[in-house]
Amino acid sequence: MGALVLQGSTNNIADIQHLINFSNSLPHSHNLLTLQAAFCQHVMNSTEAPLNSERIKIYLAFATACFVWGSTWLAIKIGLSGVPPLLGAGLRFAIAGVILWLIIKVQRIEIPMTADAKKMYGVLIFLSYSIPFAFIYWAEQYVPTGLASILFAAYPFWVGIFSHVMLKEEPLNVFKVAGIGLAFAGLVVIFAGDVHVADARTLLGMAMVVATTIMQAYSLVLVKKIGHNISPFAFNFVGMSASAVILVAMSFVLESHASVVWDAASIGSIVYLGTIGSVVVFAAYFWLLKRVQAVYLSLISFITPIVAVVLGSAVLAESLDPNVFVGAAFVLVGLLVANGKQVYGRLSEAFE
Repeated sequence: MGALVLQGSTNNIADIQHLINFSNSLPHSHNLLTLQAAFCQHVMNSTEAPLNSERIKIYLAFATACFVWGSTWLAIKIGLSGVPPLLGAGLRFAIAGVILWLIIKVQRIEIPMTADAKKMYGVLIFLSYSIPFAFIYWAEQYVPTGLASILFAAYPFWVGIFSHVMLKEEPLNVFKVAGIGLAFAGLVVIFAGDVHVADARTLLGMAMVVATTIMQAYSLVLVKKIGHNISPFAFNFVGMSASAVILVAMSFVLESHASVVWDAASIGSIVYLGTIGSVVVFAAYFWLLKRVQAVYLSLISFITPIVAVVLGSAVLAESLDPNVFVGAAFVLVGLLVANGKQVYGRLSEAFE
């Protein structure tokens, strides 16, 4: 299966216009999620392969990553009201590890122990799960969500750089760079009003978010490079289980548990993040990575903050600024431009 790109006939532009017109006809409280869903569906409908079970799985995995990750920001914020960050992250991965172990046992999935596999496990443990999630959970306490979203939007840039250097078959091109830039500008438009630095802890949290984007970008590209023959359930089990031990141990050393509140919100948040927000979404994400170019897959990080804002408005009654819709348009255009090389190639063929 090739890259997940916008490929198709000259009807692509008309299709996008129809999506936008349809979205604009809906109330503002609904049209953003409709437009994002329509974009995901349009991207998926544009692959070259005939409609078959493999493509259906790609559709479902991509949609899952788009929307579930958008919800995890909200779930983390809810969980932090009663559980300290390292403990919350550790318990999240402990739940995920148990579920993944059961899946591996039932399906008799092999966990390879080759040199490349061990290297990948180490990178996942420290650069994808334990350190990055310790940073993210801690930063969520002091960095405004909008500012964190803008900082984390550097992720596709780093994925693009690492892919260009490490994956010969996935070089950067002007369309990818321009598309990432436009989508990034869209998030700046949406969250500009939330950009403020309160104190040194905010600055430290900002640095942690940026460091997380670099670590996770390298980890993603390395998995793409050497993880072809390993089940996503297998390497996620190793990475999450080991990270759970590390994070919980760090929690008992660095955090106070005297004020932990085990209410429905805290427990529900951890369970949701450990099941849907970890097992389901990471398995889907890394499964997609074997079938989609890393840069295109990383563009999901531009969609998830918008989903998070809409969910925050719906669940926590947070205000929904009109700039969200302007910024979302920039993000959508950026995602389309990132796929522009393939669109241009098809249009050129049509006019030959």
